[in-house]
Amino acid sequence: QVQVVESGGGLVQPGGSLGLSCAAVGNVFHVLIMGWYRQAPGVERELVAIASSDGSTNYGDSVKGRFTISRDSAKNTVHLQMNKLKLEDTAVYYCKIVSKTTSTTAFYTSWGQGTQVTVSS
Repeated sequence: QVQVVESGGGLVQPGGSLGLSCAAVGNVFHVLIMGWYRQAPGVERELVAIASSDGSTNYGDSVKGRFTISRDSAKNTVHLQMNKLKLEDTAVYYCKIVSKTTSTTAFYTSWGQGTQVTVSS
């Protein structure tokens, strides 16, 4: 089973920057997708950014041009650099990993426990 280890987050003023990191730890054969979603109170969980094993990335419309995701496939880690943060970026951010433990098993989705990002003056 894969463990999702998140780090980063915290409190920042509008216009500031923060970074989030996530690692896939444990019995990992192949990681297909690593990325971040977020959920604010009363709102559905939404895509922030994901990075696939083929090198492609995908961003939510609200963060394009401000956030950058980078992935280290050798270490099974992903980093989200968040710049020009806005009040509406305040949410709990969850790391998502889609992986398999052997060459013959199916892909499995794992979620981190979430880390709070608060943008406030």
